[in-house]
Amino acid sequence: MTDTPPDSLIPYDEIVQEALRAVVGRVLGQVEAEGGLPGAHHFYITFKTRGIGVEIPRHLLERFPDEMTIVLQNKFWDLRVSEDRFEVGLSFNQMPAKLLIPFAAVTGFVDPAVNFALQFQAQAADDLDGTPDVPQNDAVAITSEDGSNVVTVDFGRKK
Repeated sequence: MTDTPPDSLIPYDEIVQEALRAVVGRVLGQVEAEGGLPGAHHFYITFKTRGIGVEIPRHLLERFPDEMTIVLQNKFWDLRVSEDRFEVGLSFNQMPAKLLIPFAAVTGFVDPAVNFALQFQAQAADDLDGTPDVPQNDAVAITSEDGSNVVTVDFGRKK
């Protein structure tokens, strides 16, 4: 007998990743519908800057060539959410920018107000693990603590 589980013919990891990214979409859709963030809620959203379909200004791509984290708190506008992506206006060093981010490019979502976090697998096999750079998009940086509401999905991929 071996301790190695059999290969699954059902792509559970992809199904779970897609479902958890849908949580992000639903939350952002609710914020869009309500016209703003309720209470003390605010979000840190980490994404792959070179992910398929990501559209960010060139100066941000040059500064964050792999991954970046944006903060949706006080100063954001024109949040639009669709089934597979969201777009939002943010200010970086007091320069306005429009970002379009497919949910497939999102690698992390944190709401420090309620100690809730989701982490996703990187989309490309050549992605490196590491801490994303957090741009100063005119918001106060808050570091969330690890808590019981953190969901990490990390299925091993065969290489």
